[in-house]
Amino acid sequence: MSDVFAFHQGSIPLLVSVPHDGRRLPGDLQHRMTDAGRDIPDTDWHVAELYSFVRDMGASMIVADYSRYVIDLNRSSTDEALYAGQWVTGLCPMQTFAGHEIYVDGETIDDADRAQRIERYWRPYHDKIAAALEELRDEHGHALLWDAHSIPSEVPRLFAGELPVLNLGTNDDRSCDKRITDEIMRVVEDSPYSFVRNGRFKGGFITRTYGKQNRNVQAMQLELAQRSYMDEATRRFDAVKAAKLRDTLRRVLETYVTVATRSPT
Repeated sequence: MSDVFAFHQGSIPLLVSVPHDGRRLPGDLQHRMTDAGRDIPDTDWHVAELYSFVRDMGASMIVADYSRYVIDLNRSSTDEALYAGQWVTGLCPMQTFAGHEIYVDGETIDDADRAQRIERYWRPYHDKIAAALEELRDEHGHALLWDAHSIPSEVPRLFAGELPVLNLGTNDDRSCDKRITDEIMRVVEDSPYSFVRNGRFKGGFITRTYGKQNRNVQAMQLELAQRSYMDEATRRFDAVKAAKLRDTLRRVLETYVTVATRSPT
């Protein structure tokens, strides 16, 4: 058992990771934060609920408990920028996507604080991903990672205009065999949703780190525009929208598993 993440063990070679739907904030940290910070607006709201169907598919699932404001699990522990020339959210964010301060005046994150967060929250999540993928590969001969995210449809500080609904990232085909992605894109193209492949979101640290084609581990990230399954203004889950989106997500993930299983390694 872990108080850092929840883990469900499945029976097929697919692991779904949800690193940004965590809502918890340690008590001592809350006292250092602004109202804007405690509101955790940049949460990937309801992504774990949206993807709950993958357990019935037989997939494994790991879901972070703590907010990305404690530490961003989709960033390197050494905090390298993912996208050159763009605003960096960082391993331990200091501002919200909208530019509001997360901490009250005078509060900083020093090296000791950052190191403690890495050991307490970041490392256990990544150790579990690595171990789970290794076990899947040993059992099935290959392993598949799906990194599940969402974001408001418009975030001017991060991208211009309105984001497509489905933003699939494979680090420009480095983290996943292009033949697999091509098959998934056929499903995406047949869906009712707007989409892009390796656009603004090419896949973060998790996708780039664990997708190792030469070791029979494929990895993809899907960034969803939140308008597709929730009310962005109220942050409420929309069951009708979600049911429609799940139909597409299920077809995509079933294709991922099927094509990866029959593709040569």
